[in-house]
Amino acid sequence: MAKKELFIKRVYEIVNELKIPLIDERVYDKVAFGGNPIASIVFKFEEDESVIRGFLGLAEYFHTVVIKKKDDFFIPHNNLIFRLISA
Repeated sequence: MAKKELFIKRVYEIVNELKIPLIDERVYDKVAFGGNPIASIVFKFEEDESVIRGFLGLAEYFHTVVIKKKDDFFIPHNNLIFRLISA
């Protein structure tokens, strides 16, 4: 498997393990984030699974959902956007 596919597969596994709601292409037709966020924080996955767990921990902490758009994952919270990407 390619590195991106392994990244996405691992995120799905951890999301299921932590029971965090995930919205992906199977659920929505189109996704857009409105307004101008105060901050956009990017988590970059480079072989260290703790980055994925830290990112998903924010969804748990804020009691919100994770949104998958193409090969990236997002957590919207108030005026913040958290983004998880693969290096």
